[in-house]
Amino acid sequence: MFETEKQKERLILIGIDNDASVFDIENSLKELEELAKTAGAEAVGYMTQKKDTPDKATYFGKGKLEELKNYIEFKEADGVLCDDDLSPAQIRNLERILKVKIISRTLIILDIFAMRAASAEGKVQVELAQLKYSLTHLTGHGREMSRLGGGIGTRGPGEKKLEIDKRLISDRISELNKHLKQIEHHRTVLRQKREKNKIPVVALVGYTNAGKSTLLNKLTGSGVLAEDKLFATLDTTTREYISAGGAKYLLTDTVGFIQKLPHGLIKAFRATLEEVKYADVLIHMVDASNPNRNEHILTVYQTLKELGAADKPTITFYNKMDAPDIEMPLLPDRNALKTLMGSVKGEVGLEELVTQTEEAVKSLKRSVKVLIPYSEGKMLSLIHGNCEIVSSSNEEQGYFFELYTDTETYNRLERYILQ
Repeated sequence: MFETEKQKERLILIGIDNDASVFDIENSLKELEELAKTAGAEAVGYMTQKKDTPDKATYFGKGKLEELKNYIEFKEADGVLCDDDLSPAQIRNLERILKVKIISRTLIILDIFAMRAASAEGKVQVELAQLKYSLTHLTGHGREMSRLGGGIGTRGPGEKKLEIDKRLISDRISELNKHLKQIEHHRTVLRQKREKNKIPVVALVGYTNAGKSTLLNKLTGSGVLAEDKLFATLDTTTREYISAGGAKYLLTDTVGFIQKLPHGLIKAFRATLEEVKYADVLIHMVDASNPNRNEHILTVYQTLKELGAADKPTITFYNKMDAPDIEMPLLPDRNALKTLMGSVKGEVGLEELVTQTEEAVKSLKRSVKVLIPYSEGKMLSLIHGNCEIVSSSNEEQGYFFELYTDTETYNRLERYILQ
């Protein structure tokens, strides 16, 4: 539940400005501000330091830290939100020196996921990621967390679990891992069933807030939550889609990616994210109106590589082309089969997107013409169950079909194939 205006935590956003980052510091902090806003907080100021690497003890150097302390007092801030993950020692030292709550980028993303988790599966995955984080950062909070109060970083398992001993946390992690194994087994069974039924799977991927859920809703009429917020949709949703030509597909909406996505979240959500790995084709949604779209594309492909899905046939769709002041040109995605553009909300370019996606699915199959003798009628169930039929007719010698089929079915039909 979002906090009221009076209850909003006032945060100073801080980051290290170095040339190694894919995102420039200004845009990275703007995204961090969006994360703070999504979590129900208010960014009241920024501070950066030009530095190759963060200080191992205090993130900022001594002089900059003193400047930050004065800035916190001037802005009457409740805490500091850091654009990077922080070690327990850094958190402890910063809280001791600055006397306010210290929140890392990882912690605020975990907090947002705790807010967004709606299904039992999502809640298990989020709690597991939070507990793993708290286990490694337990010494960074403890008494300080109690003194600094609630708010961001205390949702989900919350303060109580942050203060219990490591043995109890480890026990709970073991219990949640067992739940995740059951989830993974359930998903495996569903995937095997889909593979048996030969229904192609198209997964929607992209940076958070690129329009994946809106596209799923437009194409399937599903009621998935689609808001102009980061991580509006957390739980993976799969819906059946039947094209105008009668082809049947499963469309899967996935969790949005983001730069510096906590490794613990990727591990906890692996059972969910691996739906991408087993998809036949990917639709990569890109927010064309975002000035960091090229960096977003890079982040998506880095995450797909980590999931073992970077080589999937992909259609890239520049969404939100009806937004004002879009920076041009829009560069073609060299990793994609096709780069298209349009607007999901405005229903512009959707027909071409669907056509190109169907072509990508068909390219994974073989186009053949077969003639099945009337005496071999039992083969009709194989064709209707496993193939995409382009045309059919009853000829003098038997049933004629022009169709697309997978390799296994092709081999079973080989003797009926017309050369």
